[in-house]
Amino acid sequence: MPNPAKKRINPTPKTLKGWKQIADFLGHPAAVVQRWAAEGIPVHRVGRFVVATPEDLNAWLGKESGKPVHATTEATDLAAELRRGLSFIRNEKGTKSAKPRPGKPRRR
Repeated sequence: MPNPAKKRINPTPKTLKGWKQIADFLGHPAAVVQRWAAEGIPVHRVGRFVVATPEDLNAWLGKESGKPVHATTEATDLAAELRRGLSFIRNEKGTKSAKPRPGKPRRR
């Protein structure tokens, strides 16, 4: 007998088909995603459907924001994503000058 407490995790499909799936993946209404398509979001027409891959959408989001972005799904390892984000922030702080802020004493 299957355990009803366990929730099945559906992996992210390799291809998102239709405005609704793409919008659900990005977490925005379909009208917003359609507007973004006019601005260059990576979607392609296959017959009467619009399709996109999660990898292409994540790359586009990162390019538009100027920072690495990744839309999460139920199957995403959130701890790994947090480590990736923190690593990015630490690397960015390291590239900026190490001058202390005015009015704040420097720790020794």
